[in-house]
Amino acid sequence: MAMFYFALLILAFLLQTSVFPLLPFLSASPNLLLILCFSFGFYYGSLPGMFYGLCAGLLMDLFYSGPFGFYSLIFVLIGYGNGYFHHYYYEEYITLPLFLCVVSGLVYHLYIYIFRFAVRGKGNIPYYALHIVLPSIVFSFLLTVVLYRFFFSASKKLEEKVL
Repeated sequence: MAMFYFALLILAFLLQTSVFPLLPFLSASPNLLLILCFSFGFYYGSLPGMFYGLCAGLLMDLFYSGPFGFYSLIFVLIGYGNGYFHHYYYEEYITLPLFLCVVSGLVYHLYIYIFRFAVRGKGNIPYYALHIVLPSIVFSFLLTVVLYRFFFSASKKLEEKVL
């Protein structure tokens, strides 16, 4: 079961970093790692969400420049924070995961904005919000609608096989 989630994480990372940037009609790409991280935390709870967030963050830290642990911290916090809503999980309930997608995306982009741009005095909030945050959150929101069902049905089937 752990191998499936690790393979899913690697596939999401490869799509997010290698395929989506090459698509000319996407002004911003959806953050698949963020979608998986908040979904995992939401489905399994805070501690597994933190661990999955750490794995996603380490992948980003290993392949992007900057201080090591920069992405790990935000993904761990997102996995942990979404784990608090684990008790409210219902299979047919899609409103809360979509809300968590938007909130997680906003927290992620606020973190990036503050520590990558604002600290260096290179922040143009309206441009960043309109050209980076909004398209990324909209694409992530739309992709969450599709991936939500896949992730949870695959998780359910894996749990049934293990039991």
